[in-house]
Amino acid sequence: MDLNFTAEELAFRAEIRQWVAENLPKDISHKVLNALRLSRDDLQRWARILGAKGWLGYHWPTQFGGPGWSAVQRHLFEEECALAGSPRIVPFGPVMVAPVIMAFGNAEQQKRFLPGIASGEVWWSQGYSEPGSGSDLASVKTRAERQGDTYIVNGQKTWTTLGQFGEWIFCLVRTSNEGKPQTGISFLLVDMKAPGVTVRPIITMDGEHEVNEVFFDNVVVPAENLIGEENKGWTYAKFLLAHERTGIADVNRAKRELERVKRIAKAEGLFDDVRFRDQIALLEVDIVALEMLVLRVLSAVKSGKQTLDIAGLLKIRGSEIQQRYTELMMLAAGPFSMPYQHEAMEAGWQGDFAGAAVCAPLAGTYFNMRKTTIYGGSNEVQRNIVSQTVLGS
Repeated sequence: MDLNFTAEELAFRAEIRQWVAENLPKDISHKVLNALRLSRDDLQRWARILGAKGWLGYHWPTQFGGPGWSAVQRHLFEEECALAGSPRIVPFGPVMVAPVIMAFGNAEQQKRFLPGIASGEVWWSQGYSEPGSGSDLASVKTRAERQGDTYIVNGQKTWTTLGQFGEWIFCLVRTSNEGKPQTGISFLLVDMKAPGVTVRPIITMDGEHEVNEVFFDNVVVPAENLIGEENKGWTYAKFLLAHERTGIADVNRAKRELERVKRIAKAEGLFDDVRFRDQIALLEVDIVALEMLVLRVLSAVKSGKQTLDIAGLLKIRGSEIQQRYTELMMLAAGPFSMPYQHEAMEAGWQGDFAGAAVCAPLAGTYFNMRKTTIYGGSNEVQRNIVSQTVLGS
């Protein structure tokens, strides 16, 4: 197993680094590197820049308009974007629903939906979780009843990330109550501008509007928006969640945020504290270990060997690391770890206080990262899956 990059891969990294340096807007990277608020315009502006280059769907095969990069090239692209301070690609379109449409959608659906996702023009949302159906997605109750050439959808989704911007939403809906709960679920694409769709904000404890409730009241959805076969949505959902869990690991962002931990510790005079520096070192060791695990997977893929199904393991370790680095930032910043006060932040107050510029808004980030061990399948559930699929117990 060779974990070193080839000369060609290093040349590819240099090409990506140069392109990102020339095309990533400086105002956006400034916000990302300082954890400032990103607007919809910021996120979609970067998505459109990538889309115009053909790189928003950077993991797509060439037959669907992607660059056809190898697993190693995709990893290097993610790393260079993260280290440069680019926003995370909003995953619901290019990373999550697009692979499902490619794998299970028909040719007409691929022609209809993939171009808008690839260009960054169409904003997608995810309709999985419901009140009482978070990690247990098999218990979803949102109902889709077939009436001729349409489905009539009624129900509620919750924790819909950035759903206030959504134009389309992919949903797990119940189309049958017969047999096991998993066998009666279908995968449906819904226009969020359709009559009967209502989005209501959920303001989280960091004061931010990131998640939403989405209600469906007799929403008419053309049957042609059903992906694959009716009552086979559970299969498609598992396929999608494997993509989500691998992405949650986000080792490249962890490497970038580790450097931010160090900057905050230095600004607050804690970097010379041996005990605190020990905690930074332990975090760095775990990030390197996670990166080595990712590189082992890439090496196996490159050599054509069978890889372990470790999406759940990557999700567990990656999400725990995200929580640890936000906690260390809070500890380092002390009283500067204040809640996200939009008006004050937008007025630029943090530049007036020593230390505040590198610290704000740490409390908001800390609170937000509490969710990472829950979404994409809770870590408790993932440990059971890993014990069965990896350890064979």
